[in-house]
Amino acid sequence: MTASDKYPWGNSRRINTASDYLKRKFGGRVQKLTIDAGFTCPNRDGTKSTGGCHFCNNDAFNPSYCSPSLPIEVQISEGKKFHEKRYRRAVSYLAYFQAYSNTHGSLDHLRKLYDKALEQEGVQGIIIATRPDCIDEQKLDYLALISEKHYVVVEYGIETIYNDTLARINRGHTFEDSVRALELTAKYGIKSGAHFIFGLPGESGEAMLNSVKTISSLPLQTIKLHQLQIIKGTKFALDFESSPEKFNLFSLNEYTDFIIRFISMLNPAFIIERLAAETQPWINVKEMWDLRYDRVLRIIEERMESTDMWQGKYFPGRN
Repeated sequence: MTASDKYPWGNSRRINTASDYLKRKFGGRVQKLTIDAGFTCPNRDGTKSTGGCHFCNNDAFNPSYCSPSLPIEVQISEGKKFHEKRYRRAVSYLAYFQAYSNTHGSLDHLRKLYDKALEQEGVQGIIIATRPDCIDEQKLDYLALISEKHYVVVEYGIETIYNDTLARINRGHTFEDSVRALELTAKYGIKSGAHFIFGLPGESGEAMLNSVKTISSLPLQTIKLHQLQIIKGTKFALDFESSPEKFNLFSLNEYTDFIIRFISMLNPAFIIERLAAETQPWINVKEMWDLRYDRVLRIIEERMESTDMWQGKYFPGRN
């Protein structure tokens, strides 16, 4: 296969990207509008723990227009204005409930928030970021109902397939919990997404690469992959100050090589939402990337072009 050929996702790009998929589905540019609906997390509010995950500080990536003090409709309106200044006008919007665990509440509370978002002009669907231990059949039954008319994705923070790592980072759930949540979501006919982090303490490069087979077998539609970053206000930030030798963070060049190897073995049916993070690290480690995501993605794709790699090139049974 050459770059001039069309890949299974319908174009000559070497990655099955979410932006291309959404353009095909909605007939033009689709913009996600991030919403902070004031949720917390069972790993923070005492339901499971009060410490939170060691890598997590949601304030590091919330856009300026996001505030739980603002009504949903105001956040969406401000989000539209924010993105219109940076990009050409979108044809459709997706309300993205991103901060913390956005199914960690009663069904009545969730229904009010999701319904309000879907009432806003131009909003064609919702993406709900949550944890695999914050979902149940009652909530999925409601999401299945609204998915009959709207685009709906439940995006689970899984982070890694290794339970010893999940325990080490104080995640508060197991990989088996994640598999059960994904299978239950699929049972209700709802699209699932998953988030994974590479470079978590204790995981070797070989272990990270070996996880691709298991990840590729999951009932997923979308996937987010990125490198570990040390963010101010997290347990990892404190740990790095005292014991930096415990961390083996990626340089940009190292990560580019790693992620290309990983996605060359990844299920080509998965729609890639993200391949790297662009949140400013708290401390200068190895080399400061200091690049926007679109530039990092371009570097990755240029390397794929020069090495003749593409998503799923080595995925079993691709032929």
